[in-house]
Amino acid sequence: MTSSVEIPTTARAAIIKEFKQPLTISTNYPVPSPSSLRPGECLVKLEYAGCCHSDIHVRDNDWGANSPVPIVGGHEGVGRVVAIGRAGAEAETKYSGEEDGIRVKVGDRVGLKWFANACFKCESCRTGRETNCSVARATVHGYRIDGTFADYAVSWTDYVTPIPEAIPDSDLPMITPMLCAGLTIYKALKVCNAKPGQWVSISGAGGGLGHLGIQFAKAMGFRVVAIDTGASKKSLCLSLGADAWVDFIETGENFVKEVQRAAGGLGPHAAVVAVGHPLPFNQAVMYIRSAGTLVAVGMPGGAGSLNVPITLMIAKTLTLIGSATGTRQDMAEVLDFVVQGKVKCIYEERKLEEVNEVLEELAAGKVSGRIVLKM
Repeated sequence: MTSSVEIPTTARAAIIKEFKQPLTISTNYPVPSPSSLRPGECLVKLEYAGCCHSDIHVRDNDWGANSPVPIVGGHEGVGRVVAIGRAGAEAETKYSGEEDGIRVKVGDRVGLKWFANACFKCESCRTGRETNCSVARATVHGYRIDGTFADYAVSWTDYVTPIPEAIPDSDLPMITPMLCAGLTIYKALKVCNAKPGQWVSISGAGGGLGHLGIQFAKAMGFRVVAIDTGASKKSLCLSLGADAWVDFIETGENFVKEVQRAAGGLGPHAAVVAVGHPLPFNQAVMYIRSAGTLVAVGMPGGAGSLNVPITLMIAKTLTLIGSATGTRQDMAEVLDFVVQGKVKCIYEERKLEEVNEVLEELAAGKVSGRIVLKM
């Protein structure tokens, strides 16, 4: 199969040109030509892009990693493959990849994730921890390489996510946040050590990761304490199946006790913290029950620290786990939950040109669920 899509030389993109400044919307950002693609690379015409708190941290250089600006932001995207890289003189011709058994072919619907590639050869990759691969860490959409806030993006044929045929085109905007938010929270729940019937708390439960986490947790057999603030988020969390709700603002100084009370009096067996501030991490250590597990998912900016008294950690025999998004296998499992109808993303659709307004709404905590940009 060869592409009948005409690929322009320039298109739209939202670009980080300067840290801590709004993204610049360009209508003539260069589109890589098929002949410029290296073997293993593919060009994807994006149809939807998701907005994530990590996009704000990258924009503001909160993690001090100094992304190579200018760079196109965004790391969640769904679209169709329009070109695949090939070596040699044939690179100038249209090439589907199908002839050589490449994982995807021109015309396929695919998703782009935080990590764009991995080597599949290092110890991390061989042991199922491909997100620790140095190649993966060097090829992050919207952070190390151009991302998904654009009409076209380059990724790798071995690492893009094929979208199952059972998912109709009309559900593509709902699928988009699964590429990061869904994948990240699902992986955190997989490693939280809780067993069916046990209590799991989710901080940031009304947000992009959290509202998906409630659904995954219920599908995995857990009882859920949803932690967030505000009437709209409370309504959302309870409608998605949360067994209990704790508002961290309303409870004030009684917050830790209220979480413990909500989870059978002893506290949750596991706490998944999916927010970008250090305080909820430190609170979780206090409210999880003995032999409980804290899974750190959110990435605070600046010098946020987890201050765990050693005596408390030993006395409660706690387990502390850091979880950074998920693998290709985790992604396949996420989409299988979607196909089964057990998880869906609550989202609002906006335009690419509104990306700066969306990021400000995210930063202010005004977004329930997720916002998806239609390209």
